[in-house]
Amino acid sequence: MQITNLYIDRDVLDYPAVDAIRTRLNIPHTVIEGPEKVYEIISASADPVESGKHALLLTKNKGAFIRNCPGTVKYTCCDYTILHIGTFCTMDCSYCILQSYFHPPVLQLFVNHDDMTASLDSVFSQNKKMRIGTGEFTDSMIWETIYPFADKLILKFAKQTHAILELKTKTVNISNILEVSHNRKTILSWSLNTERIIKSEERGTSSLDARLNAAARCQSKGYPLAFHFDPMIIYPGCEKEYQDVIEKLFSHVSSENIVWISLGTFRFMPALKAIVEKRFEHSKIVYGEFIKGMDAKMRYFKPLRISFYQKIISYIRLLAPDVLIYFCMEDTEVWEKTIGFDPSDYGGLPRMLDDSATRHCGLSEDIN
Repeated sequence: MQITNLYIDRDVLDYPAVDAIRTRLNIPHTVIEGPEKVYEIISASADPVESGKHALLLTKNKGAFIRNCPGTVKYTCCDYTILHIGTFCTMDCSYCILQSYFHPPVLQLFVNHDDMTASLDSVFSQNKKMRIGTGEFTDSMIWETIYPFADKLILKFAKQTHAILELKTKTVNISNILEVSHNRKTILSWSLNTERIIKSEERGTSSLDARLNAAARCQSKGYPLAFHFDPMIIYPGCEKEYQDVIEKLFSHVSSENIVWISLGTFRFMPALKAIVEKRFEHSKIVYGEFIKGMDAKMRYFKPLRISFYQKIISYIRLLAPDVLIYFCMEDTEVWEKTIGFDPSDYGGLPRMLDDSATRHCGLSEDIN
């Protein structure tokens, strides 16, 4: 993490995490009265997205730590639960929705961890199956380089039996968690793409080989795994390159240890196009065969998506016939024409994912 500016909200000056981060970064810091001043500084820069990746704000999460995934209207949602640990990311992917989601985009780490712990305790007391992840508004593992706390979350989840934690990343920041007693209640997951896309569109991320080697190391320590091919970019020759990624994936890890694999093609709000064109001059990803979907996002033409998904699924099924594959935000027609059923046939997508987590992670049945 190349943090050049550190801002500390006065309200959190005495928090233990703040002192640890300040010591580790060893750069000058500015004490502020609330985050608005940082928002102003970032917004006034020539490239707010770029500036936001180098300025870290340590502050409180004054809202809810536990949130429902916002989902997308009229598309099948997985009913994911978000653990809101921070915002934005130091890596720089051309397609990243966070570039246009936050106004302005500010790298924030919430340091009121006692409140976060209390929120988790409240959730755990419900004795209800839940899939909880930290990777919705940030990468789950970027923070490990300045304030390692994934191990504490893993230990927290290891002591209960109804919820699983998913840590999703494009990094290889796993050294602090390899020896943790996780009780298989944490899933380590990686976003994957072709080597061409990683090199051209995912600046500052770990290579494909590095991600898969990290996954193999975590598997050797007993962690269940998951993988997310999302967003997949359609371009000439992409099917063969995605097939190569799939073959490499299963040469590194066992399909029996994979809880799920998600698929999703590139989709974006129209406002993102201008940002990509400005910040990634050589990128061509926004010039595909797109139409506006039911959620107002630009999506590849549906017949193109269906044909592409059919090929990708066939490659996975050849090597892992029993692994759970699901779509992130697709409709019934896509499901039926590619996988052969609609999730409602099996009680809904959340039920399918819960069942897979139960098998792989040993979740207990709901009490309430």
